[in-house]
Amino acid sequence: MTNYSPTIGLEIHIELKTKTKMFCGCLNDADEKHPNINVCPICLAHPGVLPVINKKAVESVLKLGLALNSKIPEISKFDRKNYFYPDLPKGYQISQYDKPLVVGGKLNGVKITRIHLEEDTGRLTHSHRQKSSYSLVDFNRAGIPLMELVTEPDIKSGEEAVKFAKELQLILRYLEISDADMEKGQMRVEVNISISDKRQGTSDKELGTKVEIKNLNSFRAVEESIDYEIKRQPEILDKGEEIKQETRGWDDIKKRTVSQRLKEESHDYRYFPEPDLPPLDLTKFNLEELKVSIPELPAQKRARFIKEYGLLANQTEILIEDRGLAQYFEESASELRTKLPIPDYQLLFNYFSSDTRGLMNEQKITVRELNITPENFADLIVLLSKGEISSRSAKDILKEMFLTGLDPRQIIRDKGLTKLSDNTIIEQIVGETIKENPKAVEDYKKGKENALQFLIGQAMAKSKGRGNPEIFRKLFKDKF
Repeated sequence: MTNYSPTIGLEIHIELKTKTKMFCGCLNDADEKHPNINVCPICLAHPGVLPVINKKAVESVLKLGLALNSKIPEISKFDRKNYFYPDLPKGYQISQYDKPLVVGGKLNGVKITRIHLEEDTGRLTHSHRQKSSYSLVDFNRAGIPLMELVTEPDIKSGEEAVKFAKELQLILRYLEISDADMEKGQMRVEVNISISDKRQGTSDKELGTKVEIKNLNSFRAVEESIDYEIKRQPEILDKGEEIKQETRGWDDIKKRTVSQRLKEESHDYRYFPEPDLPPLDLTKFNLEELKVSIPELPAQKRARFIKEYGLLANQTEILIEDRGLAQYFEESASELRTKLPIPDYQLLFNYFSSDTRGLMNEQKITVRELNITPENFADLIVLLSKGEISSRSAKDILKEMFLTGLDPRQIIRDKGLTKLSDNTIIEQIVGETIKENPKAVEDYKKGKENALQFLIGQAMAKSKGRGNPEIFRKLFKDKF
């Protein structure tokens, strides 16, 4: 591969989260369980019906453009993309050709070519039987607003492509314009990849033959399909053969791309302006209002969490991946600030990211369904920071908070979990532990440090987690 250079661009289709479809009033719900219920004469292409542009869908695309520092032109228009396929009832798709809604921009160092708006197609289900085979069409998805983002060919590897797509997915969710769930087909990635031979002295402008990989519905498929093509294409060139300009699919079982059809050029679609829709005057949209509605984006939040809370980069990623998690952590941190002169954000993060998220994952709930209020969670960290409860007790209290929603102080009172402070009882526990574990005592006297840890563990168990392990350590050493 050292003699070859890959050039990769992405086309990413995103279903927008609007109430209605792109050009009609039907519910925006692909509902696979009940086919053909969210349809009307417009999305079924009955004669004489006219499309009406969904303003919310246009605003969603403009909002993403503003978030990516793109250029919003004054005029945009829709075009007819002509091709015949059963999932396209009109015989053409309303899309955008030469005047998209958004031009330029950058994300993760990758330049954006354009972002345009179109309508989604229906869904085909194929049945193959011995005596007959047929296809069924569900038009619930037909007409759903579909945004397409096209990048410049700035990407050099599968890893880079996935990094870009994941960051875009996060931004879409932060902007609340799409759930971008790849498993549900709400975000679909297409890869354009070519390989140029560096030995031929080709410049970046003289790229190899472009191959398209269609409809990749997982980040793993994106990375693996690109890596496969980076290996496949040089092998063909080394044999003296030519790369075909074609569309390929990804076989996830065999882990390879497979040829589907020869690649169409734009002229094959016979684009022409949509006669039923006038050009869009984008100066009439309130771009300043849209800018104000853009929340703090993932990159900004990462930088702030590192600076403000002293978190590590990999720790911020755990919080950033879900806007709800980040918000809960911030609210808890804000509560902690009011209760401690020097708040321990690292302790807060540890108990939230590990223990609390672990309980959430066990019960398969989201942070929005969490029983524990940020105020109560901060109270637990305060009790732990002040040494009023042990770490073992904290975990037990947290579980009880998770189940009941009660505040930690009430649970401590009800369960008798206050930290053990009676010196007589502590001395008694140490004495009993020494008496019951003579072998561990002898091992420690012989220099085995692990034996001391064992004794401390036994003492903690006797105190039901209410003892202080450091006090136990000191007392054991004094005894020996």
